[in-house]
Amino acid sequence: MRRNAVLLTILFAFAITLVSVTFTFWEFYKNNRQQYFDNIFNKYTVIAQIYREHMIKHTSDAILDANLAVYGLTRIDDVIALNEVFEKAEILKRAGVQEIVRTMLFSPQAMIARNRVSDLRATMLASHGRIYFFIEAPGEKFLLMDDSLRPYFPTHLLSAYLTIVLIIAVSIIMILYRIRPLRILTKRAMQYASGNRNVSFRMKGENEIAILANQMEKARENINMLIESRDLFLRNVMHELKTPIAKGRISAEMVKDVKQKERFKSIFIRLEKLINEFALIEELSSGLGRTEKGDYRLIDLLDEAIDQAMVNREVVHVKVGNGIRIRCDFSKMATAIKNMIDNGIKYSPDKRVNIYVEGDAIVFENSGKPLNHPLNYYTEPFVKEHSAKDSFGLGLYLVDAILKLHGMQLGYAFENGKNRFVFNHILQHK
Repeated sequence: MRRNAVLLTILFAFAITLVSVTFTFWEFYKNNRQQYFDNIFNKYTVIAQIYREHMIKHTSDAILDANLAVYGLTRIDDVIALNEVFEKAEILKRAGVQEIVRTMLFSPQAMIARNRVSDLRATMLASHGRIYFFIEAPGEKFLLMDDSLRPYFPTHLLSAYLTIVLIIAVSIIMILYRIRPLRILTKRAMQYASGNRNVSFRMKGENEIAILANQMEKARENINMLIESRDLFLRNVMHELKTPIAKGRISAEMVKDVKQKERFKSIFIRLEKLINEFALIEELSSGLGRTEKGDYRLIDLLDEAIDQAMVNREVVHVKVGNGIRIRCDFSKMATAIKNMIDNGIKYSPDKRVNIYVEGDAIVFENSGKPLNHPLNYYTEPFVKEHSAKDSFGLGLYLVDAILKLHGMQLGYAFENGKNRFVFNHILQHK
């Protein structure tokens, strides 16, 4: 989802816009519809007036129908037609009115006027595409059809709404078309970050995205040139350094004194391993190296690390089960363990180190004084606690870099006169 944050933000903005426009037009529709019904419902007052005159004057039904016809109203008396109307009728509005009907009585003594209150209720209905008025009066009910009126249909509002929706849809399509090169550029950048140095960022056009892509292409060419120069430099340096070491090892074989021979051989082997470690440090710090992970037994990693450290196995006390396995890069993890063994022996008064498993971590324990600074002080390059001539200050830096490469963590604690360096979360990577 994070990779499509820009696209999702744009779509979310357009969705909010569409919902807002729809809600606004819906409110307009309801208000216009209600106003339309209110306006045409005023016609019921005309009906009430006609009916009042009919009651006062006691006119015939034919005259009543004629007066209603003047206003486009037709009375429906057929029972079947009435049932069809009421079956699917929608009540639009209803109101009642009280009519005062004045009647005159004549007697020998005088003429007497009497007022009679009559309740009249009108209901406006919509059915089968027409407008009807259902009139309920005392002792009489009748249905009137309005020939000139039709149910409300928001033609203009619907046209305006569809026009705005079309504009929004076209805008979305145009924006998606415009940002498509940005998505292509992002995909290519991810390919380049994964190690494909031949991917091209070049794009045609003069818009902002094309300018950015072409500038990235120039940066890619410069970076590739620097990487090639780096690789060439490292190959030459390694060749120039390893050639005299190889010659030295050959010359050491010619030494007759066995003790001196072994000393020279160990020195040259140590130098070769240090060169390899420097190359590994450069690889980790540049982030250009590859990590080939596999499933390995921890005991095999420890054996390899002890061999690399070139120490007597008696000074390394290992308490690790044979069944414990770790998913890691074998060479890099063995180098990290070797550096912990070197540090444990180098800075311990008894020149011994204990290695054991505790929870999901591997513990490297040795006697000695606690560290004078926090652990992160020692994981910086070229930092050393003592001024020993054989200390290059890169051991813990390299260990920390290797663990981070594997998603693990280096920890430290001083307990009961013991320094405990810990590879945390290592056993979760089985």
